[in-house]
Amino acid sequence: GKKAIRLVSTSQLASRLACLLMVLAMAAACQSSNENQAPQNLKAGQGGRYYGGIFRLSEPEYIKTLFPHGITDVYSYRVASQVYEGLFTFNPYDLNVVPNLVQDYTLDSTRRIYTMQLKQGVFFHDDPCFDQGRGRQLTAQDVAHSLTALCKPSTMNRNQGLLLDVLKGARSFYNAHLNGKADSARLPGIKVLGPNTIQFELEKPDANFPVRLARPACFIYAPEAQRAYGTDMRRRAVGTGPFKLQSIDEEISINLVRHGRYHRKDELGNPLPFLEALSIQFLKDKKSELLEFKKGNLDMMYRLPTESIIEVLEGTAASSQGTYSQYQLQRVPEMVSRFLMFQTQRSVFANPNIRKAFSYAIDRQKLLDYVLNGEGYAPGHHGVVPPVFPAYNTNAVPGYAFNLDSARFYLSKAGFPEGRGFPPITLMLNADGNRNTNVAVEIQKQLQDYLNVKVDLQVMPFAQLDEQSQQGSFDLLSIAWVADYPNPESFLSLFYDNSQNSAGSSYPNVSRYSNPRFNQLYTRALNASTPQQANALFFEAEKVLMEDAPVLVLWYDEGYRLLQRYVKNFPNNPMQYRDFSQVYFDQVEQLTPQ
Repeated sequence: GKKAIRLVSTSQLASRLACLLMVLAMAAACQSSNENQAPQNLKAGQGGRYYGGIFRLSEPEYIKTLFPHGITDVYSYRVASQVYEGLFTFNPYDLNVVPNLVQDYTLDSTRRIYTMQLKQGVFFHDDPCFDQGRGRQLTAQDVAHSLTALCKPSTMNRNQGLLLDVLKGARSFYNAHLNGKADSARLPGIKVLGPNTIQFELEKPDANFPVRLARPACFIYAPEAQRAYGTDMRRRAVGTGPFKLQSIDEEISINLVRHGRYHRKDELGNPLPFLEALSIQFLKDKKSELLEFKKGNLDMMYRLPTESIIEVLEGTAASSQGTYSQYQLQRVPEMVSRFLMFQTQRSVFANPNIRKAFSYAIDRQKLLDYVLNGEGYAPGHHGVVPPVFPAYNTNAVPGYAFNLDSARFYLSKAGFPEGRGFPPITLMLNADGNRNTNVAVEIQKQLQDYLNVKVDLQVMPFAQLDEQSQQGSFDLLSIAWVADYPNPESFLSLFYDNSQNSAGSSYPNVSRYSNPRFNQLYTRALNASTPQQANALFFEAEKVLMEDAPVLVLWYDEGYRLLQRYVKNFPNNPMQYRDFSQVYFDQVEQLTPQ
C-alpha cells in the first residue's frame, strides 16, 4: 500500500497536527450531515473576516514534483504555489505582477540592473533540515542560491531556459557546468550586496523580468532542504509560503497547514492566511467529485461533469430555487488552449500536408456542443494563443476550421488518397476526469469517418504523459496548455527551437518544431522595447507557426468553478492562479435559499 510521509519538526507540532486532522474528520462528518451548514468555531478578524477552517478541494491528476525547477504541469504548480513564493507574484484579481518577497527595487538608467531590497521578517517553514527544526529568516543568499541553481544543468531542472539568455553570463555559466568546467565558473548576473540586498544584471533590457521572477521555476527554496533531501525535494517542499507541507499520501492526498509566521497581511491588517489548512484529494472521476461537493465534503469544484453542465447553469441562475442555487458559480474565459501536438521530426507527421489534413478534418464546434456540452469558450479556429489578451487579436490569426474537401486534398497530396496505406497512429492523453477521453473518442471517430485513418487511443497518468512528451516518444499528443504568466509568449514559447529537438528531452518544445523565420520573429519580440511592438512580432510569428501546422488547436477553454456559499475572497481569473492566503470562511452567511 501507499505510505504517508510525515514532515513534522517537533513533538508539540505533531500533537497540534494530530488534533487538526481530527478536526478535519469531524468537519467532514458535520458537513456531510448538514449540507447547508457553514464552518463553525471560527475566530473573528478585522472587517468581518474569520480565521479557521480547512479548505477541501480535489484535483484530477496527481502532482509530478513540487521542486520549483522541475515544475512543468499545472497540478504541481497549484500545490507548490501555496508552499513556495517568488520575489514577485500575481494579483489574483487582475493578474498584474506585484512585489512579494521584495520590499522595494530600483532599475538603473540602462534598464539592465535591478537592485532589490528583500522584505524582512520572512521565515522559512519549520522543518527538520534546520537547526532544532526551526525555520530561519530568508536572506539574499537564499535567493542567489535558488536562481543560480536554475541556471545549471540538472536532471531535476526542466526550466533552465527561463533565465539563460536573460541574466548576464548565464549561458556561459550553464555551458561551463555542462562541460565539466564548473570550478572556474561564476554567474556574474547575480550579486549579493548585503543580507537583504540582491542585484541582477541582464544581458539586455527586459521589461518582463519581474514577470519571469513570478513564475514557479523562480520560487525560492531553502538550501538546507536541498542539502538534506536532494532529489526527494520532489515531495519535501520547504518554502516561505502561507502554507506548510504537512503530509503526502502518494496518489491519494496532500495536506498543508497554516504557516504561523507568515509575513503578509491583508489590506485590513489581518495576518495571513485565514485558513487553518488545505486538504487536497485526487479524484479522477468528475461525477464522484460533484457528489462529494454536494454532500459538503468539498469546498470547491473546478470543472464539471459534462452531463451536469446544463443542470448546473440552470440551477445557479438568479431566479433558480433548485439544487444548485445554494452554491456560487464562477465562469471566466481562461488562458488555456486545448490542442493536439504533432511529433514533427519523425513518423508520418514530419509531412506538413498530413498535419494540415488532420487540422481541417476535425469538427471543433461539434466537440464543444455535443461532447463538452458548451464547457469551452470558443472553437480553436485560429492560433494557439487564446482570445483573452485585449491587446492581442487572436481572431485575426489564420487557422483551421472544419473543411472536408481541404482535409482530403492535403491527405491525397501527401500520398494517401482516401486514407489508403495510411499507417496506424496512436493518440496519447491523460483522462482529466474523463473529459479528455470523451474528446479523444470523438476525434478518433471523426478521423476514421472523414479520412479513413485509424487512430488508437492510449490513456495514461499525467506524469507519464509528460515524460513521454518531453522525450518525443509519441505520434500525436493531447495537451492543455495553461499560461503560468499572462502573456502570449507563454503559448508561443512552446514552439521556439531550443536546439535540443533532435534527441533527448525537449521542453517546452515537445513537438520538435523548427522554423528559422518563427525563431527570428519570436526572438525579436522578446527584445522589443514596448508591449505593443512585442505583440505585433508575436502575431507575425504565430502566422508562420499556423501555416506550418505543428499543432491542431481544438478549442479555447472557459473555467467553471463551483464554491460553497461560505467561501469568501477567492476570485476566479483567466490563469486559474489561486491565492489561498486571503480566502476565508464566513460562518454568518445564511445559506438556505430564500
